[in-house]
Order: sequence, then structure tokens, then C-alpha cells
Amino acid sequence: MVSYPYHSLLLWIVWLILHDFSHGQMLLGAVLAVVIPWIVAPLSEKEAIAKSPLKVLLYTSRLLYDIIISNFDVAIRVLQPNRNLKPAFIAVPINITEPLPLTIFTSSVSLTPGTCSVELSDDKRWLYVHVLHMDDEQALITQIKQRYEAPLKEIFQC
Repeated sequence: MVSYPYHSLLLWIVWLILHDFSHGQMLLGAVLAVVIPWIVAPLSEKEAIAKSPLKVLLYTSRLLYDIIISNFDVAIRVLQPNRNLKPAFIAVPINITEPLPLTIFTSSVSLTPGTCSVELSDDKRWLYVHVLHMDDEQALITQIKQRYEAPLKEIFQC
């Protein structure tokens, strides 16, 4: 009956936040929260689904840890003279093909300070990344693939 239960719940909550909590508004919000996702469901593509909630939690905690550590690293590098920085662009080969895991992967790279996803190749096989400071290109590519791509492939089984 409910095409996307989480979307419906979110729509209903937003409706209630924007309107008063009268019985009529609660009922109208509930009807719209069921009808709108039901109408737009045929227009959306099927998304990949995370198969392991525990692995999602581990991935998220690893990403948060990397963001915190990278913030300190970037702060130290920025406070030093600029002649010590070695910015570069690198091409990271990727094996993820599903849109959602690919988006999470590129976002994870961009969220980590010191790296920024710049462009995805037309064939979606290369991610071009700007790096604030690079000592070893192959080591950085290996780190990105092991810390972000490999867990996402396990989570979404793609």
C-alpha cells in the first residue's frame, strides 16, 4: 500500500511541521504522504539497497574518523609555508557502477579534507581527484580504494 514508507513518513512529518496539528491537517498530511510517493514511484529508478546495516555503521564511523584526522592534517599543512604543499590531480580507477554507491563514494572522497572529487569520466571508470598534498600517488589511490570503494562494494554488493 505504501510505496516508500520512509519517504511517506518524512513527508508527513514535514507536513505537520509546516501546518498546525489539527486532526484535519494530520489526516490530509497522511493521505498526501501516501499518495505522492505512490504517484511518483513509477518515475524513479530502483536504487541499490545496503545489505548490511552493521557494515554501514562501520563505514560511517570510519568516514567520520577520516574526516576528523584529515581536518587536523590539513590545518597543520595550511599553517606551514605554502612551499611545503604538493597539490596534484590524480585519476582513481573505480569499479562501482550503481548510481547510489558511486555517489556515496565520490561524496566520501570530497568530504575528507585535503581531497576533492573533481570529475567522473564519461564511462564512469575514473574519478579525478584534487589532492592538497601528495607524497605517493599509488599509495593514495590504494588508500582511497581500500577505505571507501571496497567497503561500499561490500555494503551494496555491487
